Amino acid sequence: MSISRRSADALTIGRAVLGLPLLLALAAGWQGLAWWLLLLGGISDAADGWLARRAGGGSVWGARLDPLTDKILISAPLLWLAAQDSLPLWAVWLLLARELLISGWRAGQGSGGPASWSGKAKTILQFAALLLLLWPSGWGGTLTIGGAALVGLLHGLGWLLFWPSLLLALSSALGYLRQR
Repeated sequence: MSISRRSADALTIGRAVLGLPLLLALAAGWQGLAWWLLLLGGISDAADGWLARRAGGGSVWGARLDPLTDKILISAPLLWLAAQDSLPLWAVWLLLARELLISGWRAGQGSGGPASWSGKAKTILQFAALLLLLWPSGWGGTLTIGGAALVGLLHGLGWLLFWPSLLLALSSALGYLRQR
């Protein structure tokens, strides 16, 4: 196995481990730490994909683990935001049900079921929406743009990005299921 593949797999494992500290940071009210952990997870997701492509493709093990780590990392803040009434619980449950369905489908695929372009776009949009929704109130809380607080604008933008990510999640699920 090449160094690039091993590095990609190591990043995937590291991202999986970030899920628990992220959830604990959110529960403790350490939004700044949670934000940085989520950002680190998103960057490591992009980096492990780049490394795997550079090696001519990732390992089957990595192809199976990578989407699961994304789900761990994204589920923690989604559930926390729903518990805070920042996102509607029904939308979070719908998204999590989609993730379980696709994880089950992928488990039956010999290669781990490669991600579709709409699935990748969904993940990027979700990370962006979650980073904006989790933007800590203390970061630029007194800055205003056109009379509106910067933090409120960022949270609002995160809210707006969440909905297309949900639509992409549902449409990509249909695409995966059509491949059955």
